[in-house]
Amino acid sequence: MTQQDKIAVENVNHPGKSKPVDRAMYDAMRQAYLEVLPARPPGLTLAQISEHLTGRLPRDLFLDGAKAGWWAKTVQLDLEAKGLAKREKTRPIKLHRA
Repeated sequence: MTQQDKIAVENVNHPGKSKPVDRAMYDAMRQAYLEVLPARPPGLTLAQISEHLTGRLPRDLFLDGAKAGWWAKTVQLDLEAKGLAKREKTRPIKLHRA
């Protein structure tokens, strides 16, 4: 895998740090996540987001949903760190676009 095949992701819980991950997997999940994420509060719970992601992921990358949970969490934390998603102060957590 080359540098072009990687993308640096951030984590809202660890500001200032980034980690390189597979670009194709990240881009596919990010696109699906942004399609699902509501524009306004109150947003959706993580479980609701996960349900909506299933049909939007490319099967060649996420065969039968394989690894979708890890990628969804990675993209969620990256979107929050980059200010593209906002977490409501609720239990369970709800997210919407920032």
